[in-house]
Amino acid sequence: MKFAYIDESGTGDERFAVMVGVIVDAYRMRPTKDDWNSLLAYLSEISGRNVKEFHTRDFYAGNSPWRGLRGDIRAEVISAIFEWFRDRGHHIVFSAIDKTKLSDLYSDHPFTTSLGSLWKTLAMHIVLSIQKAFQKQTNNKGNTVLVFDNHDNDQSEYTALILNPPEWTHSYYGKQRTQSPLDQIVDVPHFVDSSHVGMIQLADCVSYFLRRHLELSHEPSSEKYHGEITTVSNWATTALDRCISMPAIYQKRGRCESAEYFYQLAPNPFQ
Repeated sequence: MKFAYIDESGTGDERFAVMVGVIVDAYRMRPTKDDWNSLLAYLSEISGRNVKEFHTRDFYAGNSPWRGLRGDIRAEVISAIFEWFRDRGHHIVFSAIDKTKLSDLYSDHPFTTSLGSLWKTLAMHIVLSIQKAFQKQTNNKGNTVLVFDNHDNDQSEYTALILNPPEWTHSYYGKQRTQSPLDQIVDVPHFVDSSHVGMIQLADCVSYFLRRHLELSHEPSSEKYHGEITTVSNWATTALDRCISMPAIYQKRGRCESAEYFYQLAPNPFQ
């Protein structure tokens, strides 16, 4: 059985929105949880505060409680997080949306209407990508449990979408006539308090830097310090190197209508 821990970045005024799922095999959960708690203990030690949750945006910017912690030390911690993720052999799945495309070109698209919000669009793409990637694995015993950070505005409607997905989503993974919809997903999605689940915090970290990578790729002048483009690109590359099959997310050719929809919403360089 696999667990996909999912969080997003950029659902405010930012141009790009990114959602990431960190995929962990069940048998690795205990050591992974212990390792993350050790990281929080280390952050508590160097900050002189009791750190119960890692908020990437605040840490990267040096906001409270991180004011006074040098930028190079913060960068070293972030690098260590990405190296830890890579070394543990976990994977990610992600969805990225250029919100100008969603609002200017696809706001009235029937798929957009059926999903109903930016968050649900990202989250549906995540689950379809998981379904497409894992249904081909003969040794995928037990399938995948979805675990999201709490999202009160959408979670009830999203649960209904997962239980009864729109028919247009079936072609994304080539649903067979006798196949149950989304048969790689265990039951309903779960929504949790991220302060209690370290892998949700890791998903927040990865989604934040994939989004920042997109921002810097499109507007290099937005670099906040010398070398940010290279540093963030290295972090993003480490994460993307551990991505599930990219064709399950953004298929380069032969796309069905549903795959085309998500592909057209994606920012470069994912197209």
